[in-house]
Amino acid sequence: MGGTDETDTTTALTGGAGGVTNASVNATGDTMTDAGGASAFATTLNATVVDIADGDTVDVRLANGTEETIRLVGVDTPEVWVANTPGEFRGVPTTSAGRDCLRGWGHNASDYTAARLAGADVTLAFDPNTDRRGYYGRLLAYVYVNGTNHNAALVEHGLARVYDASDFSRNTAFHRFEAAAYQNRTGLWTCAALGVDGRGSTSNDGDGTTEGSGGAANARGSIDVDAHADAAGPDNENLNDEYVVLRNTGRDRLDFGGVQVSDAVGHTYTFPAGATLAPGASLTLHTGTGTDGNGHYYWNAGSALWNNGGDTVTVRAANGTTLARQTYA
Repeated sequence: MGGTDETDTTTALTGGAGGVTNASVNATGDTMTDAGGASAFATTLNATVVDIADGDTVDVRLANGTEETIRLVGVDTPEVWVANTPGEFRGVPTTSAGRDCLRGWGHNASDYTAARLAGADVTLAFDPNTDRRGYYGRLLAYVYVNGTNHNAALVEHGLARVYDASDFSRNTAFHRFEAAAYQNRTGLWTCAALGVDGRGSTSNDGDGTTEGSGGAANARGSIDVDAHADAAGPDNENLNDEYVVLRNTGRDRLDFGGVQVSDAVGHTYTFPAGATLAPGASLTLHTGTGTDGNGHYYWNAGSALWNNGGDTVTVRAANGTTLARQTYA
């Protein structure tokens, strides 16, 4: 794949709509291995990814030093900065659970794009059936990295829906990828398993917990629980030394907004909207009062909750799916 040196390209953007000339700029003649790869397009540009806005939007630096924002053509990942519209995603209920589920997968899509594209040398391919720029002036392109069409990969892995605003040339293939992901409830399509009341289709696996889908519900088996029930000194005088630590042992960022933590008798805390848990990171839930921040949250309870002699910590997703359960003695 060509680099960002000026000698590697023969075409540059002039900045206006249609500013890309109708000629390949891959002077080295690289052949992309992806079926229907970048070499199949008459217009391409080499670039380096310099920033990730979200799952379907990245900033790149072209060989001539100019920077452009690229909107990945033909795909739409769930929003992370504004509210999602579940009606745009087949089968996802128009409920708070549906919106929360989509936001979680929006973060996953952003993380996936960052892992594959951040700092990478890529090839931008421009579809002959679409405009060069979208409504907001962003370039519309396929992004190829190591021979793979990243737009297609997002759809295939259930991290994006097909965006039908234009009749792009890869439309049929992308819809085939989406249909398979939807049928297998891959990625964001687990959100389509949520009922209108926000609860997922669940099945008991024999140990008292249930498996389901939607947002953090996909994290079952990825959360470790550590309870610190016995505070130093009298428990009721040192409530913030009574706490529960939740650690994400999986590979995906988890949306913890709406996730609930309960004890054996039903005392329940609900994490606020916007709470997230990155891979390898932990959250600490203190029984007492304080200001949430830096991975620490406060129950604001007036007395001790966790029994020193034994209790059960249960963590549930916003849709009711049990994510983790620990009983200590």
